[in-house]
Amino acid sequence: MQKRLAWAITGSGHYLRESLALLQTLESVDIFLSRAAAEIIKQYGFQPALDATGHRVYQDKTASSIPVELFYEGKYHTLVVAPATSNTIAKMAYGFSDSLVTNLFAQAGKTRVESIVFACDTAPELESEAPRDNMVKVYPRVIDLENVMKLKSFALTAVAEDIDQLQQLIMQRLAQIHQTGVNSSI
Repeated sequence: MQKRLAWAITGSGHYLRESLALLQTLESVDIFLSRAAAEIIKQYGFQPALDATGHRVYQDKTASSIPVELFYEGKYHTLVVAPATSNTIAKMAYGFSDSLVTNLFAQAGKTRVESIVFACDTAPELESEAPRDNMVKVYPRVIDLENVMKLKSFALTAVAEDIDQLQQLIMQRLAQIHQTGVNSSI
C-alpha cells in the first residue's frame, strides 16, 4: 500500500489561494476541511480551485472526527496543515483535539506521522488576502506569535512561516520518503 499525504485546511484566507495551487501540483493527497475552511473556500470563490486538485476531500461533519481513524490504519506518511489559523495553532500548541484538524494533528503525533504546519500568524505585521481579492494588514497578537514558537518545539513537527518555506518543506519531505522510506524525520 502506498502511503498518502494528508492535508488539512482551516478557516483562513491567508495564502489559501497559494495553498490550493500547491495542492494541484501534488499526487496521492487526501484533503481534510474544517467547517470554517469549507465556508471560507466558498466565500473566497475557491471551490473550483479545490475541485481542480482532483484529490479526495473529507469535511468536518462528525462530532468524533471519524476520518482520523485513517491515521491508525497507517495510510499517511505526512500531515500538512495549511493554512492554519491562530485558533488552530493555539489548540494544537496546548494539546486540544476538539475538531477534525486538531484531532488529525494529535493523532499524527500519537502515530508518529510527521507534520508540516503553515501558521498564518508568524510575524508582528502581515498582509493577508481577504474575500474579493482585497489585501489587508493584520497584526498578530503576542500570544499568537508565542503559540507558533511553542508549536515549533514539538517533535516531528516543522512550522513554515511563508508559502515558499511550506513548499520547500513539503518537497524535502517527499524527497525523503522517496529516498529512504517513511521512517525519516523532518
